Amino acid sequence: MQEFTGVWVRDPRIQKEDFWHAYMDYEICIHTNSLAFTKKSSCVRRRYSEFVWLRKKLQENAMLITHIPKLPPKNPFFSLNNAREIGARMEGLRKFLETVVHSPVLLSDSCLHLFLQSQLSVKKMEACAKGRSRYTVSEAIYSFGSGNKRFGSQSEENMEEEEDMHCESE
Repeated sequence: MQEFTGVWVRDPRIQKEDFWHAYMDYEICIHTNSLAFTKKSSCVRRRYSEFVWLRKKLQENAMLITHIPKLPPKNPFFSLNNAREIGARMEGLRKFLETVVHSPVLLSDSCLHLFLQSQLSVKKMEACAKGRSRYTVSEAIYSFGSGNKRFGSQSEENMEEEEDMHCESE
């Protein structure tokens, strides 16, 4: 059977941080039969700044072994209400991910898998990828992925509070 990995970037949503600040996030879905992925299908929500973080991590970890694709350019005048701009950004993000998931070198990066298959924050993804968490990358994906809010007998919130204390004590 031939290996496949499909990537979708869809469902843009405006998230309000407070009265003055808002940002757009997107649903990132993958469907695959690749052995490289822990889950064969998953959906997470990510914002543009998290894509910037991912690209930086991939660049650091690949150490010039392979080319890292570019992200769509950051537009300081990006409008959360302009459907054309939002569509163009989503297509650029999809192309970025499509190229990344088909690169064997990049596909071996833990940060990529945490980004695509867990809802962990950037800080928690970094800690997990560096082995500074109480859970492995696979456990994080199964526990903090879409639709799964439980980790053993603890809630995700309790687990994250424990993790914060564990990371701060180092």
